[in-house]
Amino acid sequence: MKLNYKHLNYFYVVAREGSLQRASNRLNLTPQTVSGQLKVFEESIGEKVFRKSGRKLVLTDVGLKILQYAEEIFSTGQQLENVLHTGISEKPSEFRVGVADVVPKSIAFKFLLPTLNSSKSSKLICHEFDLVKLMGELAVHELDMVIADCPMPGNINVQAFNHILGSSNIEFFAAPKLISKLKGSFPHSIHQQPILVPGPTAAIKNHVMNWLENKGIHPFIVGEFDDTALLKAFGSEATGIFFAPSVIGDEICRQFKVQSIGITSDVKQDFYAISVERKISHPAVKIVTENARQLLIMKS
Repeated sequence: MKLNYKHLNYFYVVAREGSLQRASNRLNLTPQTVSGQLKVFEESIGEKVFRKSGRKLVLTDVGLKILQYAEEIFSTGQQLENVLHTGISEKPSEFRVGVADVVPKSIAFKFLLPTLNSSKSSKLICHEFDLVKLMGELAVHELDMVIADCPMPGNINVQAFNHILGSSNIEFFAAPKLISKLKGSFPHSIHQQPILVPGPTAAIKNHVMNWLENKGIHPFIVGEFDDTALLKAFGSEATGIFFAPSVIGDEICRQFKVQSIGITSDVKQDFYAISVERKISHPAVKIVTENARQLLIMKS
């Protein structure tokens, strides 16, 4: 089979736009033409690349795999155009990072931002997924580093090394409407109050709940969320108390209009950089680890 890059481009635009109508507008073609070209593309590769879900087009497993390659192909093409227009011949280096989905994105942002400020020729590529999936990508060198809230699990057979970045105290938050109902001082004010917790893959969840249990404090869980931003959004509506690393406490209060009800140093959230290097030599990984450690020390 000889790949037709024109058909691949039609597929790429439809996949990025999510609909034939938007893709046809971008390509300046009729939806019928784009649909016909997609059909030819599927026939040429012998696989379906989309399936219908209501009015939307959803990528099949084969479509997802093709999209990964198409993104690289057309990204490289865009870089070539930039070189031809600007005269800059240096190809931007890539720094590929996996961020475990339980790590608060605002913390990952703080850790990674200096890599973009360090060199104009660097390109940051971030992937978010569960830690097991990211470790698989690290093992085959699709990632340079993984940011996680725990060391690499012992049951994962990957040759990689844990680099502790630091720890943050844990801070508890609630909307003013809920705070008005709390009685007593922290942390006993949490007793028999609604609480929102991160999902089971978050290492901090059990540490916090065990700490409360040991103090005889028994809140009742009203929500459990894999997405920490969604958890905080519910917390902002006074549905429950929630906790997060204190390193981003001020930011949480500003963004979600909540207030801090207390901080504990008895429980800390750890952060790790996991890489295939025993001793870090990758310049971007060095920047992340040094910046993260400094940030966590300043805020601890």
